[in-house]
Amino acid sequence: MTITESLTLMLALLYAASQLWWAGKHYGAVVALASIVGALAIAASTTLLLGTVVAAGGLAVFHWRKPTWAKGEVRINQLRDGFQHLLFLALLLVALQYTLNTIMLKAGMTPWLARPNVVDAFLPIAGGIELKGISAGIWDQNHPAAAVMLAVVLLTGLICKRAFCGWACPIGLVGEKLYKLRKRFIKEELMPPRWLDWPLRMLKYLLLAAFIYLVCFSMPDAAIPGYLNGNYHKIADVKMALFFITPGLITLSVFALLLLIVTWRRQGFCRYLCPYGAILGLLSFISPLKIRRNSEHCLIESRGMKCDKCTRACPANIIVHTKTTVRSDECQACMRCVAACPKKQALGFGVSKSHSLSARTVMLLTLSLLFVLPLAAYLSGFWDSQTPELIRMQLIQMANHIGH
Repeated sequence: MTITESLTLMLALLYAASQLWWAGKHYGAVVALASIVGALAIAASTTLLLGTVVAAGGLAVFHWRKPTWAKGEVRINQLRDGFQHLLFLALLLVALQYTLNTIMLKAGMTPWLARPNVVDAFLPIAGGIELKGISAGIWDQNHPAAAVMLAVVLLTGLICKRAFCGWACPIGLVGEKLYKLRKRFIKEELMPPRWLDWPLRMLKYLLLAAFIYLVCFSMPDAAIPGYLNGNYHKIADVKMALFFITPGLITLSVFALLLLIVTWRRQGFCRYLCPYGAILGLLSFISPLKIRRNSEHCLIESRGMKCDKCTRACPANIIVHTKTTVRSDECQACMRCVAACPKKQALGFGVSKSHSLSARTVMLLTLSLLFVLPLAAYLSGFWDSQTPELIRMQLIQMANHIGH
């Protein structure tokens, strides 16, 4: 695990422990800190220890300069935006480290920056094949983090609906920024008609079906070891990077179409094309956590008033103010509707009307799901790639000639 990964991981876990403490869950905070100390003892890693020390110092400064933010005592939208931006910043640092590592390997130099394994999160098909291999007793040693991160994302959907999309996804954040930039110049919403919106939403499920076919049916179990040990898989991350860095005419056309969709419609990519959004949407149906409206406190029933602030706040255009429970696969658990509701007890995100989670709890839950499993994978030796740098260096030189 590299210093960037270690710092991000320990910063997230220490921040989660501090939030438990400030929320009055002192026992939980002590257990979390004890778990971190135990992880450091098991790993016996200087890099992980250094990341922990730097993270602890950073949190201390953060608490000194921004005590309200450090304690999580901010509005829902501020908390979510801050959380998402920090994850995006961490990903940018990872991308920079990965780029420098790859450039040095391409130049035939021994890199002084290690390759961050978390970039394997962008290999969902490889991760799916690895999970299929694990079910057959086959464990990949070249990109194990791909399976770990895919499992993490799926787990978030099972437990807390599409909170990964609403609270963590970097692509969703970029899409939101591009949409707001477009709105500065073109004010109209440019919404598609309803008869067209539904078929467009099905596109992401068609893409998901294609990925499921590639993972589950196109490759028999007997072929998995050969693929996982093949040259293509060993540099699958490089092949993926080259696809984006050196695009052809068709790829550029696809990128232009994606840019148009993202700027044209809020959450356009998430709504119409994201396979992750599709599978998380399906998993969200069985998630116990959902947006729930308590009609006893809602202004509509309790006072006979006309109020649709929650519906107007929803970026997915879900009709919230007339529903008792929002079951839509488009709900990202972003809690914008909860933030917009003028009656605190009328709307919440939880397992029932009377048991709603605070925004801080949703953030802590998302943090735990995103970082605890990778830490457990690292401690068990199933995180770092075992592909020797010399092999990667040799394969990168001939990357354009390596196929499936």
